[in-house]
Amino acid sequence: MTDMKAPARTTVDPLLRRVAAMEAAMWRSLYVWARRRPLPLGPGDDPFGYLGVVKPILGIFIGLSVVEIPIFDLIVTHVVPWRPARWIVLGLGVWGLLWMVGLYASMKIHPHIVGDRGLRVRQSSGIDIWIPWTDIEALRKRYRSLPSSRSIQVEQEGERRVLFISVGSQTSIDVVLRRPTAFDLPKGRSEPMDELRLYADDPDGLLRSARGTPAPGAVSR
Repeated sequence: MTDMKAPARTTVDPLLRRVAAMEAAMWRSLYVWARRRPLPLGPGDDPFGYLGVVKPILGIFIGLSVVEIPIFDLIVTHVVPWRPARWIVLGLGVWGLLWMVGLYASMKIHPHIVGDRGLRVRQSSGIDIWIPWTDIEALRKRYRSLPSSRSIQVEQEGERRVLFISVGSQTSIDVVLRRPTAFDLPKGRSEPMDELRLYADDPDGLLRSARGTPAPGAVSR
């Protein structure tokens, strides 16, 4: 007899693994950030953050969570007769607060890196793409607002396939590739891409840093 549950299991298992990996990475980032140690950078590496555009939103959510925890605790204590409910709600509230702080920490300790050998594109702990300068034809500054809030998007522009790694539905740097290149993403290997667009808080600084590297490609505003 054919196992009808096999396709569902095949779909669910990778999802559960990704969720577990993301959860572990979030707690690890929170621990590293709380220790306040300098970023591990190599000689000639310049870090560039991308948190600025979402920092106010994260701050609001974290602040609301801090206020909501004691309010919900008070409500549940006086309304719900089942005593364990208080500890369940309290635990979920604290977990949610720490998760959001962990997300902030993960974005803080995983910046983009401009180095002598190439450009390292990151977003939180889920995306880590290294592109050698020999694979980059040009770097350009251009602010774009995307209609979708998804952080990873792929668009077909004529014959060119473009990978967007956005923050707050925005990108600010276009990385034009010399040849179609596939990248490792959270859901697996991508199709070959002709261009990658990312967000950095200081695109001008990133371009200045790239000019000081042995990058063969053109760097323009």
